[in-house]
Amino acid sequence: MSLQCPRCNSPKIASLHRAMKIGAAIGTIGGAARGASAALAGSQAGALIGAIAGPVGITFGSVSGAILGGLAGAVGGCALGAQLGESLDRHVLAHNLCLICGHRFNLPV
Repeated sequence: MSLQCPRCNSPKIASLHRAMKIGAAIGTIGGAARGASAALAGSQAGALIGAIAGPVGITFGSVSGAILGGLAGAVGGCALGAQLGESLDRHVLAHNLCLICGHRFNLPV
């Protein structure tokens, strides 16, 4: 099934995903902040494990715990933000654009 413009029946349609891109960016930033915050607790655990190797192990354990926590949070936040943005694009915003007549429309429900 090909998507067609409801006004001129043209099959030349561009899908704009603005909310998905914005949601993914905001989710990434928020997820990284949340992940880094949670990683501070993880860095303490990394420091305890790294204490076996001495001061260098404590440092590397703390830093690696914070970095991995931030990355994991960023990935999760990006995925969630992209899903919310895609839902907003699909159901609320007119995210389809006819390249022939310029009409913007949503997918039929």
